[in-house]
Amino acid sequence: MKRNISIRISLALAVASFMLTSCNNSSPKMDEKPVQDSPAATTGMRIAYVEVDSLMSQYKFCKEYTAVLQKKSNNARNTITQKGKQLQAAAANFQQKLQNNGFASREQAASVQAAIQRQDQDLQELQSRLGAELDAETAKYNNALRDSLQNFLKDYNKTKKYDLIISKAGDNILLADKRHDITNDVINGLNKRYKSTLNDKSKKK
Repeated sequence: MKRNISIRISLALAVASFMLTSCNNSSPKMDEKPVQDSPAATTGMRIAYVEVDSLMSQYKFCKEYTAVLQKKSNNARNTITQKGKQLQAAAANFQQKLQNNGFASREQAASVQAAIQRQDQDLQELQSRLGAELDAETAKYNNALRDSLQNFLKDYNKTKKYDLIISKAGDNILLADKRHDITNDVINGLNKRYKSTLNDKSKKK
C-alpha cells in the first residue's frame, strides 16, 4: 500500500505542552503592569512532567488501540496488495494477447482495455477510502486519548496543585530533575480508570 498511514497514536500531540494553571492565578487587568519575574516569584512554581514514550508503552488504552489500528492497517495493506496483483495480471494478460493478435476485433481489445482501466480506477478509489477510514479511526482514538489524559490530570492536580504539567518526548526537554517526573503516577492512575471495551465490541460482532 503506497499510502504511508501512521498507526502510532499521536500521544505527543495529546500531551505536548499540556498546561494546568493554578486557580489562584488571575490574568492582569488592562491597566495593571505585569509583575516582573524575580527569583522569589519563580522558585515557588510547581512543575511536573510526563514521559510520553513510557505512557504510550504502558497505558492500556494505548497498547490496545495501537494493536487495533495496526491490524486495520495490515488488513487494508493486504487488500490493496491483492487487488494490485490482480490488476497487474490482467494488464499483463491484455498486453500479451494484444501482441499475439489474440483479440477477435479492435472492439474486443478496446472493451478489455476499458475494463482494466476501470479496475485501476476502482483500486485507486479503494485505496483512498481505506486510508481515509484509517485516518478517521486514528483521529477518534487520539481524541479519546487526549480526553482521558486531560480529565485524569485535572482530577490529579486537585490535590497535587502543580502550576505546570508538560510532556517529555525525545529531546524537547534538555534536562529535568527526576523529582519532577510524575509518569508512574499518571500511568497507574490512568490504568486504574481504564475499562477496556474491546471484548464487548468483539462479542457484539
